[in-house]
Amino acid sequence: MKEEMRTFGYLCPQCGKTVMGTRSVFALEASNAEVECACGKSALKVEFDGTEYHIYVPCGICGETHEAHCPPERVLRGATALGCAKTRQFCCFIGPEGTVEKNLRDLAVLAEKFPTVAVVRLDRNYGFAGGYNRALAQVEADYYLLLNSDVETPRGWLEPILGVLEREPDVAVVSPKLVSWLDRTKFEYAGASGGFIDFLGYPFCRGRILKRVEADEGQYDDARDVFWVSGAAFCCRADVFRALGGFDDDFFAHMEEIDLCWRMQLAGYRVRVVPGSTVYHLGGGTLTTDSPTKVFYNHRNNLAMLYKCASPWQRAVVAVVRPGLDLLAALSYLVQGRADSFRAVFRAWRDFLGWHGELARKRRAIRASRRGSAAANIYRGSVLLRYLLGRRTFGRLM
Repeated sequence: MKEEMRTFGYLCPQCGKTVMGTRSVFALEASNAEVECACGKSALKVEFDGTEYHIYVPCGICGETHEAHCPPERVLRGATALGCAKTRQFCCFIGPEGTVEKNLRDLAVLAEKFPTVAVVRLDRNYGFAGGYNRALAQVEADYYLLLNSDVETPRGWLEPILGVLEREPDVAVVSPKLVSWLDRTKFEYAGASGGFIDFLGYPFCRGRILKRVEADEGQYDDARDVFWVSGAAFCCRADVFRALGGFDDDFFAHMEEIDLCWRMQLAGYRVRVVPGSTVYHLGGGTLTTDSPTKVFYNHRNNLAMLYKCASPWQRAVVAVVRPGLDLLAALSYLVQGRADSFRAVFRAWRDFLGWHGELARKRRAIRASRRGSAAANIYRGSVLLRYLLGRRTFGRLM
């Protein structure tokens, strides 16, 4: 029987090199352990008192030695990390060798090439919405710039964005035009040149109607107010973000930026796209287009957003029409052989209906603080019907 092994890794504060050492679980349970750097000037020490582990980590980030108290299951099972007491960045990794090696490599690159970059690490995956909320709570700034890791930014792209926020105090969030990184002649699916929704809640963009993505020929290069902008390149006022509670944590991922943009407009602010600034987005990094999980989040979060933010008349229309349309969508997945996506639609409705009490509370809070309207940026018809009739470009739609 193969003996289970645990790898410890840290960045040496003396020579700056990564240090790794592997010990068996049996050895860790029986005696103390030490992982020393080849330079001989630092060593990670592990001591077990019969109840918990005391780990002494030479920190390659702040230079000091930190002591951590960990229960046995944290040290001997899965993968974990220990943080620097000063910077709150991870400075020690414990787990399978491959995982520790990768994390150490990333840590070394940051320490060497980006020493001024602070990494905010969370204890678990809170999704796009909750992750950003927790990270931004630790940031003091006038503006928050949210930028996906798969976005390429050309020189000078940020100045037009900040210029709008400086000149127009009633604008809460600004985004550049998003072009496909893979094909730079076309718009990027998730955002293009600013987004809208129709009366039934279906999102679309200047440059993308449902699955039809247009070529970027400068036809939507005018700066204008829109209903929503993509979270892939999202620059907003920090005070407005905080006042509105940021993204809805319960969304986890998908449509959280549309929901926040809607709430910003109801609070009296504007949402704006500035195509004079362009970035290139790879896209699909969170979940692939045909992922059942993506289908689930898109259906559930869209229904939740409509319940929270829509007018009584719009909610009534949605309540009558959307169940049938979502059933048709589920059946189309089944015909395509995507049984998991078929079930995801029904799970989305189940969770949405189970949220009713919490959503009602959120809706009351939104209505009580309402100072504006988003009606001007909601298409009064059905973008789905328009698409089926062959009108698959934005044109003069809005």
